Amino acid sequence: MAQQQDNAPNKPVHLMFFGGGLLFFYLLTWTADWIWGYFTRTPSELYITLGSAVVAIVVGVSMYRNVTVNTLANEVAAELKKVTWPTGKEVKVATVVVVVMAIISALILGLFDAVWSAVTRLIYG
Repeated sequence: MAQQQDNAPNKPVHLMFFGGGLLFFYLLTWTADWIWGYFTRTPSELYITLGSAVVAIVVGVSMYRNVTVNTLANEVAAELKKVTWPTGKEVKVATVVVVVMAIISALILGLFDAVWSAVTRLIYG
C-alpha cells in the first residue's frame, strides 16, 4: 500500500502537466498563426485557438497517461522535495558576492584594455 502512495500523483506533478499543456497551447497558437500568415491569408482566430486547444489537450492527456513520462515526473517531484533550498540571507550574501566580483572583473578587464590600447598606440604610432 505504501508503494502506491509513493507513486501517486501529487500537486507539483499536476501543476507541471497543466503548465506544460498551457505553454504548449500558446506555442501552438503563435506558431500556427505565424505559419498560416506566412503562406496564406490567416483564418479566423477561433479556428487557430480551437485547433491548438484540441491538439494541446490530446498531447497533454496522452503524456499524462504515458507510464514512462508520469513516472519520470513523479521522480523529479520527489527529488525536488529533497533539495535543501538556501535561506533568504544566504541568497542575499551570494548575490552581493556575485555583484562585487562582477565589478572587480570589469575593472580588471577595463585596466587590461587600457594598457593594451596604450601599447598598440605606441607600437603602431
